Amino acid sequence: MTARNGQLYQLSLTGVVGGLMGIFITRFFGGGSRLNPDNILEQVKHQFRQESPIEGAWIEKHAVPFQKFAVKSRVYYGGITRYEDNKLVQYQFVADANTGSVLDIHRL
Repeated sequence: MTARNGQLYQLSLTGVVGGLMGIFITRFFGGGSRLNPDNILEQVKHQFRQESPIEGAWIEKHAVPFQKFAVKSRVYYGGITRYEDNKLVQYQFVADANTGSVLDIHRL
């Protein structure tokens, strides 16, 4: 496993754990309002920019149902494009619509 793959795995694992915790906390305290998808996209872009510049990004404007194991929520799908080793690489992410936490991310 290369250092970059290790960092991506750590980012993915941290995002999933943080997202699940965010869902539980939000539901426990009765929160239910959705965040602006553009604000969530800015947070994700900020995290990616810490490693390297990005070329493009997008996010769906409508939240859709999502289930990971026994946890159900509404999410926004989005994507990030950046150069890695002089090649254009795309990532897709899933972010919780209520907390903004990244629940899943993978390289396409």
